[in-house]
Amino acid sequence: MRVFYFNRRQLQRVIWLAVLGVSLLVWGYWYDRSLQAVPAVLPQPIYQGNGREKEIAFTVNVFWGEEYLPRLLDILAREKVAVTFFIGGQWAEQFPALTREIYQRGHEIGSHGYAHPHPDQLSVAGNVQDIRRAEEVLVRITGQRPGLYAPPYGEHGPAVLQAAREAGYRTILWSVDTVDWQRPAPEVISSRVLEKVHNGAIVLMHPTAPTVEALPGIIRELKCRGYRLVTVSRLLRQLDGEGDGKTEHKV
Repeated sequence: MRVFYFNRRQLQRVIWLAVLGVSLLVWGYWYDRSLQAVPAVLPQPIYQGNGREKEIAFTVNVFWGEEYLPRLLDILAREKVAVTFFIGGQWAEQFPALTREIYQRGHEIGSHGYAHPHPDQLSVAGNVQDIRRAEEVLVRITGQRPGLYAPPYGEHGPAVLQAAREAGYRTILWSVDTVDWQRPAPEVISSRVLEKVHNGAIVLMHPTAPTVEALPGIIRELKCRGYRLVTVSRLLRQLDGEGDGKTEHKV
């Protein structure tokens, strides 16, 4: 048997190489697991419906602005329009009666997550937890499980898309943005919608004072142009009928 002798410097080098080798093995193991955590193909976020159909869906993201919602709901009732409200779970806990009223007035309830985090900064597990926590709140208040998810800030990285899929949701974005959270003049909101609207459009709004002022005129003009105003789920039925809802997003 041969015996090897090392001086201190050689021994340090051997130990360093051994530690490096083990570190690379551990890193490779966890890197492989991370690749498996987010599949190579994910559902694409939905920005719009079927371009052949003269239908439009309004979405209202709610995590603040409760003071404007009663008037907003009255306008929609008067105009006989149902829209999709994406409601934050934390907000719904604070305003359960208003959340329930939105649902009871015939509007669709979607999820805006629970705590309004930056989803792209969370892991898959963190996003799933946020979505499911919101779901528990919304089901408790309305008795209905939402199936649509509008990620806060419109962030839709791979972890967000995978989390929505795992939680059983379709990720909804928009094709027309009112940017009403900046509180522009009502006529600015109107022009942003009426100049950019198209068949199958998903129009993003929030509960603000100028939005409430602009909404009646927007609805009347769209109806005059022959558009049908529907919920996002109704819009997706038309989209799925064309097969476009199955598009995959490679990462």
